[in-house]
Amino acid sequence: MTACSPPRPVASRALRLGRHVLEIEAAAVTALAGRLGEAFERAVTLILQCRGRVVVSGIGKSGHIARKFAATLASTGTPAYFVHAAEAAHGDLGMITAEDIVIAISNSGASGELLIIIPQVKRRGARLIAMTGNADSPLAREADVHLDAAVSEEACPLNLAPTASTTAELALSDALAVALLDARGFGAEDFARSHPGGSLGRRLLTHVRDVMRPRERVPTVAGEASLGEALLAMTRGGMGMTVAVTPSGRLEGIFTDGDLRRALESGIDMRTAQLAEVFTRDPHTIDPDALAVEAAEIMERLRINQLVVVDGAGLLAGALNTHDLMQAQVI
Repeated sequence: MTACSPPRPVASRALRLGRHVLEIEAAAVTALAGRLGEAFERAVTLILQCRGRVVVSGIGKSGHIARKFAATLASTGTPAYFVHAAEAAHGDLGMITAEDIVIAISNSGASGELLIIIPQVKRRGARLIAMTGNADSPLAREADVHLDAAVSEEACPLNLAPTASTTAELALSDALAVALLDARGFGAEDFARSHPGGSLGRRLLTHVRDVMRPRERVPTVAGEASLGEALLAMTRGGMGMTVAVTPSGRLEGIFTDGDLRRALESGIDMRTAQLAEVFTRDPHTIDPDALAVEAAEIMERLRINQLVVVDGAGLLAGALNTHDLMQAQVI
């Protein structure tokens, strides 16, 4: 046993307790799913009809869940923000308008900081959705819609610390956010627009034209070029390929390292061979306005390292390879 290792009985008890906590919280969420019904549907409809913002509020641990819920809503197509219940009673209540919906989260449904602002919320004409663990609580009774987040027990051995109850609140708020996301037809590109600074934004908002090498930087030769000319162009281009084009710029074919290996294996005379004998006709292409992730998917599925970019008129617009996608952090 090392100096940092706890005595074995202590470690065993911790493991048992950890598993017990997870079992209780999993059971709480499972029970929640079984109770989901008409009130949940009314909450979704109410929020979809909202012409203002969704204001989420709470206190204590439920306040932390409320803050996360507001952030999830805002990033998935439902304009929302968090107002701390205590701060609302000291001026922040002015943020709430008649066109808003207030979602108040409280396990007991009797948090004084929330109850003190509810009359003013109602007076302003805002609608109220309550998420509580007590359907007979003051907050639940005042709500236009009550969402039941009750749990049979906390995971805390003392049955005191908010554990299973906050897990239930978190799961129920996620269920509501996802239902709203789906009802709004909110897609991956919409999500990426809310996350432009992260890797998701790069993957979903980067287009082929943003990462491709433009036509003037793509090694090209005429379709009637010799194999030797194609090899020189490939070497100069540094892309492991050269593209055969017509005088007007229309794509005829592509010659890659793989084509070269296959030509060598066939025993072709490299000194006299013509490019047209060995290049790949009608290669796979992609439009410059396609997403870069689509190019990555094509290259992965076909097990190729280069992709030619062709515009709507069938003219060469550029090309890219896996290195270009990696450099742009798309893959």
